[in-house]
Amino acid sequence: MAGAEAISGPDLGEPLALWVREVAAPSTLGVRSLRFEYSSRGDRVPGILLLPAEPRGPVPLVLLQHGAGGSKESDYLDAARLPWVRRGAAVASIDLPLHGERANAKLGALLLGSIAARSAGERDGAGGLLRDFVRQALCDLGRALDALETRPEIDADRIAYAGFSLGAIVGALYCPTDARPRAAALALGGGALGAGELDPVRHIGGFAGRPLLLVNATRDERIPRAAAEALHAAASEPKQIAWFECGHRDLPGQALKAMWTFLARELAIGA
Repeated sequence: MAGAEAISGPDLGEPLALWVREVAAPSTLGVRSLRFEYSSRGDRVPGILLLPAEPRGPVPLVLLQHGAGGSKESDYLDAARLPWVRRGAAVASIDLPLHGERANAKLGALLLGSIAARSAGERDGAGGLLRDFVRQALCDLGRALDALETRPEIDADRIAYAGFSLGAIVGALYCPTDARPRAAALALGGGALGAGELDPVRHIGGFAGRPLLLVNATRDERIPRAAAEALHAAASEPKQIAWFECGHRDLPGQALKAMWTFLARELAIGA
């Protein structure tokens, strides 16, 4: 069985060519906001890093990723990350390929159609595009940590991953390939990329030995319950599973609180 490393391809040692600049955050009291950008397989990848305004030394980092059709600017990310930052974590998000500042209307529509078809168990004609998306995304996430762990504000020994929907699915492929995330909280994900090398069910077991939280919705209209349960079953211990009575787009505050409680414990925030 091919590992997710085979999907992402080899590390070619490309220079990061990183730039970082601070930006005003007038509506986010207690939060410092930085924009960053770096190179990854020939692409320039934009991201946001939020930091506590008055940290007590280096702080742990959560790499938090958006869902299909979203971006690093998505409101539902703010609902999670702003309280997390105010409680002592740094939170970074990038635009996944064909999303946000990297959007391409035609290719983006093909990608979303392919994801929807795979989630429904249907065949689609954009399998190559989906493989390219995953390969690029896995490389982008690893290089994001390459860039961010060098920042003096970040405690590189305390890193976790969190994602919603597509961000959770990609995370289930990415986290087993990188030893740096010491825990992962994946919400609204599942074995939703179909059979074959891209199915997260084939890879999530590689995260064995690191704490994993899986959050799903009982009335999810995008991720069938069977797909979520397949991912749950394939995941190795230690794992926690939480279901919430809601649909895909209305994950309640209790779910975000459960994710924070899990992450804060695993990253020793407030200990």
